[in-house]
Amino acid sequence: MGGCYSAFACSRKLRGRISFILPVTERDRDDRSSDGGASSVASHSPSPSPSPRKDDAGPLVVRTTAAEFARRYVLGRELGRGEFGVTRRCRDAATGEALACKTIRRNRRPRGPAARRLGAGPPHHGPGAPPAAAGQDPAAAAHAADVQREVAIMRRMSSRGGGAVVRLREACCEDSAGAVHLVMELCEGGELFDRIVARGHYSERAAAAVFGTIVDVVRLCHSNGVIHRDLKPENFLFANKSEDSQLKVIDFGLSVFFSPGIHAGDRFTEVVGSAYYMAPEVLKRNYGPEVDVWSAGVILYILLCGVPPFWGDNDEKIAQAVLRGNIDFNREPWPRVSANAKDLIRRMLDPNPSTRLTARQVLEHPWLKNADTAPNVSLGEAVRARLQQFSAMNKFKKKALGVVARNLPVEELDKYVQMFHLMDKDHNGNLTLEELMDGLHINGQPVPESEIRMLLEAADTDGNGTLDCDEFVTVSLHLKKMSNDEYLASAFRYFDKDGSGFIEPEELRDELGPNDQAILDIIRDVDTDRDGRISYQEFELMMKSGTDWRNGSRQYSRANFSSLSRRLCKDM
Repeated sequence: MGGCYSAFACSRKLRGRISFILPVTERDRDDRSSDGGASSVASHSPSPSPSPRKDDAGPLVVRTTAAEFARRYVLGRELGRGEFGVTRRCRDAATGEALACKTIRRNRRPRGPAARRLGAGPPHHGPGAPPAAAGQDPAAAAHAADVQREVAIMRRMSSRGGGAVVRLREACCEDSAGAVHLVMELCEGGELFDRIVARGHYSERAAAAVFGTIVDVVRLCHSNGVIHRDLKPENFLFANKSEDSQLKVIDFGLSVFFSPGIHAGDRFTEVVGSAYYMAPEVLKRNYGPEVDVWSAGVILYILLCGVPPFWGDNDEKIAQAVLRGNIDFNREPWPRVSANAKDLIRRMLDPNPSTRLTARQVLEHPWLKNADTAPNVSLGEAVRARLQQFSAMNKFKKKALGVVARNLPVEELDKYVQMFHLMDKDHNGNLTLEELMDGLHINGQPVPESEIRMLLEAADTDGNGTLDCDEFVTVSLHLKKMSNDEYLASAFRYFDKDGSGFIEPEELRDELGPNDQAILDIIRDVDTDRDGRISYQEFELMMKSGTDWRNGSRQYSRANFSSLSRRLCKDM
């Protein structure tokens, strides 16, 4: 397998007592090094990229210094935070124009051998892209390639996406800090679900009006050689608070280039995205642009009833529901929803990507083509309430996930490398069953031989009967219980501002906004002892249900779903 850090892949319970992680394989690496890299002109995938256009020319990223950037832009309050950076309100110092600035840290990963991330190959650099520094570790190079690709795709879609894509003004790279600033249009109209909930009347016609924009974004992406791969309501914002405000897609962090037209056979294997919106072929590790239509179909289902079509207590159960593909049209409000709407959902959630509608075909479907005549009968207060609760809970967990993601222990990997070399008695770069058993016992992790054998078989992806450094690290991380409480405790303290040991309604309101009903809904769902507040135990239970809380880390999420897909497809 090579290298020591195709690590951070996902855990799986083994006979209910022990867990292991499956490393990322060579097939994963193909996507990381050949999905278009960072170039906005030429794809590095096996098939040629779409022909370059005028808006693809020139440097992707403008070199600058921290002082020069500060002279040009005044950074304001924080709007959002993720694993790799933060988005702030900013102002053009010369014109006073209000903008948003997403600052991505290019050098977040630790240096040295501990930095190998997901077995990624070296990045490909497009014109003007910030090159990897000499001697840059593979993890930093892989992350830099992700940043470069995101910039390239944002630039392409910003210039060709009309009003439905957030406008990227420029991308600046600080020479010293290693940070990339994406200066873009500021969208202040709020999230999709919040706008719907705020309206007193909500009907199919209202849903069709916003959904048409979402599908048009998919069409624009595909016609311009981009697969979004992470379509979900949170990635759409309204430009302003006016009633007729344009809905815009704001994030392309997981998007990739592909070759449309005669080269539309490009296939991808990297398992990325968000569990609720993930197409079955993504889990099967063989997919193309059709996955975006599936994700849009999931959004439409939620828009019309308030909950996702595929549900489960954790990522594995959600993925199993996706693979089963059973769509419930029986509960409220579906008996009152038009046949055309249900037909469109069925055809967008077709498990066979070759017969699934394309984005263009979705736009031609009678329900969307005649959106102005879609039923204007209210879908009921229950749908609005569900949307409100789904949105509020997502925001709560998303903020907590952001705190967790910033505290995942990438720096711990070095010590597992050292442990590997100590256990490798014959210094041949591989651990035998005997060496593994002896080493785990010495390091305080005695495990029965039968379970070690099963663990070895599962983690030994190259089938040679031993574990190399890569494979050993993935096993060790979960025997160490990476899901220990310290990371969730950090997230809990973020909300528990007064240190009382409880998250009070007022503290939730400070973080999620003055939506009293949504706050009450969250308290009602999470507060199991009914004392009107959230204890640490209740918070932990919430975070460990539904999608894996460690998916706040893009690094963990990629490997988590990759491992999960292997196991589910093996069991099919």
